[in-house]
Amino acid sequence: MEILYAVSPCSYVPRCLLVKGNANQAPSKLKHVEQVKIPHSKNLFTPLVAAFVALSPICNTPAFAQSVDIQRGATLFGQACIGCHDGGGNIIQPGATLFTKDLERNGVVTEDDIYRITYYGKGRMPGFGESCTPRGQCTFGPRLKEDEIKLLAEFVKLQANQGWPNVASNGD
Repeated sequence: MEILYAVSPCSYVPRCLLVKGNANQAPSKLKHVEQVKIPHSKNLFTPLVAAFVALSPICNTPAFAQSVDIQRGATLFGQACIGCHDGGGNIIQPGATLFTKDLERNGVVTEDDIYRITYYGKGRMPGFGESCTPRGQCTFGPRLKEDEIKLLAEFVKLQANQGWPNVASNGD
């Protein structure tokens, strides 16, 4: 069986000296030496950098955690809400959008208000909470956990305060 031995530290230089020989031979007795250019692996570089950054102390900050929560909130919104509330609007009831002016006019001022409506529903909007009752007021689809509804409420409040700039439409 033929084996390749690295003679130089391949991880630090773009070229390595590779020695071909038998697996049973000692590296000092090998005869054939060639220089081989090692291609840079773009597929490996990005995940390694991402892992390094994610594990570094810089990223263990409240701002980083908040951006992760916002992203999770956006994902949940895309899964559970965007069908009716695309871009913060409301295709079922136009006067009940998720824009600040409509939220305030309808008595929805805080994240807790948004949480309560998302959990139990209100009017034509079904509730999505795990323990939502009465049954007719709640979604027949998948239910959301309390922490997921909390993330949604934070996300909706943030987007409403910013005029809904960060939510892509279904048509995009």
